Amino acid sequence: MIMPNNQESVERSLTKKFKGPIYSQFLKAITDFKLISDGDRIAVALSGGKDSLVLAKLFQEFKRHGQVQFELLFVTMDPGFKELYLAHHLENCHNLGVDVIVQKSNIFNVAELLAKESPCFLCARMRRGFLYKVAQEHGCNKLALGHHFDDVIETTLLNIFYAGCYKTMLPKVRAANYEGMEMIRPMYYVKENDITRFMNYNHLTTYDCGCRISDGIVDSKRKEIKKLISQLRKNDINIDINIFRSAQNVNLKAILGYHDDEKTTSFLDEY
Repeated sequence: MIMPNNQESVERSLTKKFKGPIYSQFLKAITDFKLISDGDRIAVALSGGKDSLVLAKLFQEFKRHGQVQFELLFVTMDPGFKELYLAHHLENCHNLGVDVIVQKSNIFNVAELLAKESPCFLCARMRRGFLYKVAQEHGCNKLALGHHFDDVIETTLLNIFYAGCYKTMLPKVRAANYEGMEMIRPMYYVKENDITRFMNYNHLTTYDCGCRISDGIVDSKRKEIKKLISQLRKNDINIDINIFRSAQNVNLKAILGYHDDEKTTSFLDEY
């Protein structure tokens, strides 16, 4: 948690000490992937964790400099948070000058009921749909999430190891069921370690959300992958960037096939 009079120093550190690893990488993703345009109204989803809290401050800083004319709406979906967690999150937002609205749901309970052993995937999909709906109801055309560089490479390996496919996390996606809506990930290049360093430097704290996964009752496959990457990085410091770049350097002559929403194609058919 932070004290109210520290807001200015938090914002200053974002464009000074952490300009290179965080703010510049945020701007680079926006430019490289054309994530924000004039006239956008963007709903920024705040989960209460460190990533989305940093995302909120990045958006505020970007808007303050006025390179692009857009509007912001900060939204927290309460899927069944513990009261202490939600109170702590809202106090953080207040002290940081982030005016957030809270929308309640019962997604935690529903996800555990329908997918008791591994509710994470279902929970994430339900939360995404709920946030799209809220964003659209408030006149937004984009939903911004706090996924970062490490989320991208972990998702890539999760799909390879546990889904048997090669698929990564994209920097922007058009919503399939919400016309005119688009999801963006402006922290696509920002590494989790730098987010952690920023939080520690500014004495910011956030808590786990209190679901069964965060309480450790169900082991998370993502935690396994995170641990694996950490171990591999000890032998090769470039292992993470190589995983990241692999999704941009697919050699179509050296894979067996691919599929999209319409068909499956085997390259051996044309051999």
